[in-house]
Amino acid sequence: MKNVFIIGGTTFDHIVTLNEFPQPVPQTIHHAPFYEATGSTGAGKALCLEKLGVSNVLYSVLGDDEYGKRIINHLASENVNFVFDFDPKGTERHINIMNANGERISMFITQSSGKPDISFEKVEQEVKNADIIVLNIISYCKEIIPVLPVGHKPVWTDLHDYTDGNEYHEPFIEASDYIFLSSDNLDDYQKTMINLMERGKELVVCTHGKKGATALTKNSEWITEKALTDFELVDSNGAGDNFFSGFLYAFINGMSVRESMRYGAICGAECITSKQLVSDRLNQELLESLYRKYYTV
Repeated sequence: MKNVFIIGGTTFDHIVTLNEFPQPVPQTIHHAPFYEATGSTGAGKALCLEKLGVSNVLYSVLGDDEYGKRIINHLASENVNFVFDFDPKGTERHINIMNANGERISMFITQSSGKPDISFEKVEQEVKNADIIVLNIISYCKEIIPVLPVGHKPVWTDLHDYTDGNEYHEPFIEASDYIFLSSDNLDDYQKTMINLMERGKELVVCTHGKKGATALTKNSEWITEKALTDFELVDSNGAGDNFFSGFLYAFINGMSVRESMRYGAICGAECITSKQLVSDRLNQELLESLYRKYYTV
C-alpha cells in the first residue's frame, strides 16, 4: 500500500443547520440546531483514507488552545497520524450555515497565519517517506511548496470552488500533477479542464455536486459519472474531500479512472449521512459492498 502525505487543513467548525438560508433583513431565528466538529480539507481527507486503510500522515498548523486540543484528540481517537506545529494566531475556526439542500455559507471567524513557524525538516522527511503528496490550498501551504521537489513524488491538489485566472491558486496548480476542482464557479468547466491539462497535468477531475463528476485524462478521454442520490442528507460538509479520498483509494489500488470516480461517488454519498467529516460506518468492507450494489450488474 502506498503512503500518502497530506499537507494542510484542520479547523474547528461551528455548524448551524436551517431549512433555508435567512433573508438579508433583521430577524430572530428561534430554532437553529447547532453542533461542533473537526473541519477542513486536510482532516477530511486523512479521516477518510484512514477508514479505508490507506497509510497516511497529515501535517497542519493549529492553535495551542482548547479548539486545537479538541482537534488533536479527535484525530488521535480516529488513529490519524497527525504531525503539527502550533500557530500563534490560534486555531482557525469557521461558522458554517447549512440549508436543507446541503448548501453552505461558510464564515472564517479566525484564520491561520499565512507564514507560521513550520518545522520544515519534519515536513521534508514526511515528503521523502511518502509515495503521494496531497497539497491543500491553505495559505501557509504555499510556504511548503519549495520542499516538495525533494521527494520527486506525484502531487495531488484539490482547488475546490476554483475560478478561472485566480492568482491565489497558481502556485498550487504549478506544483501539482493531478488536479481536482468544482464546477460551482466556472462558466465553462470543460474549457477550464482543457486549459489545466495543457499545462502538463496527468489528470483533471471536476465535481458537480448532485450532478456527478467529469474527468479528463492525459489521453484526452472524457469520463463522466453520475452522483449517487439515494443517500439521506444529514450534513454535506466533507463530501468533496471524501470523493477525492475514495477516488485516490481506488486509483492507488490499480483501478481505472472510471472505477475510481465510482468509488469517489460512494464515499461522497456516504459522507452526507453523517454530521462528522466522515461517516462513522465507512470502511473497506462497506465501500466494496456499496460498489457491488451500485455498479455490478
